[in-house]
Amino acid sequence: MMAGMRNCAFLFLVPVLMTPSARAQTQITAADAIQKIQRYYIPAPPPKTVDTVKAGDPSIVVTGIATTFLDTMDVLREAARRNENLVITHEPTFYNHPDDTAFFQDDPVYKEKLAFIEQHHMVVFRLHDEIHMARPDPIGVSLVEALGYTKYLDDPKDPSRVTIPATSLRDLVQQIQAKLHTRTMRVVGNPELSVNHIALRPGSSGLERQVTALRQDKVDLLIAGEAAEWETVEYTRDAAAQGRSKALILIGHEPSEEPGMEQAAKDIKTLFPTLKVDHILANQSMWSPEHPPSK
Repeated sequence: MMAGMRNCAFLFLVPVLMTPSARAQTQITAADAIQKIQRYYIPAPPPKTVDTVKAGDPSIVVTGIATTFLDTMDVLREAARRNENLVITHEPTFYNHPDDTAFFQDDPVYKEKLAFIEQHHMVVFRLHDEIHMARPDPIGVSLVEALGYTKYLDDPKDPSRVTIPATSLRDLVQQIQAKLHTRTMRVVGNPELSVNHIALRPGSSGLERQVTALRQDKVDLLIAGEAAEWETVEYTRDAAAQGRSKALILIGHEPSEEPGMEQAAKDIKTLFPTLKVDHILANQSMWSPEHPPSK
């Protein structure tokens, strides 16, 4: 019996003990994760940045990370469902650029949103200034990629100018709407205008940056996120009325910057390979009668 046992193979199950360094990778506080994300884009935050924690306790352990263009109630609910308690939003949580909540202290919408974040032990951090300050701007690069214009860049290091094969403004609008799945778009200019030199200004870049881009001699079209209706919109209308080959497409703030935050999720995943990191679409809030929101 003993002789036979000498020729038997025995399988021993040895428990694998996680090293301290491995545990550190799987357990990280929101504060530490945020600092690592910030340094991925630029060495240090700029002064007076809006890139701060908007709600929640940064000392909590991160269970998952969600990026989004805007942390709407629907986005927050989806993040909670996915057990992703660190939400990285590009735009404000509380309805104004600095997230100043003084006006909203007794507002029921604000209070319910804040309570939801706290009840689900979530942390919301805004990633706006730092991602835009990286070069080339990841938000601009991602919009160019989403439009399929990468091969048309005038300068591979500058996502603000492209030269595409000439097409009518009417046809280009339809192409853009299909590529970005937008519910609403607004256009100024002659639908039959032939365009091929395009300036891009995602987000809400303001009158001066938008007009400076549009009035360049070779630029036929400015594609922007949004603009005040009495500013760049009316400048473009007057330019067209004067016989200038100028047009404006406002694709919406969200469609212009959501691709950049989707790419941010992929970038952040490289920093935290053991964590679940993904992107949650905010989608456009406004809709047109021709394109109502799906149920």
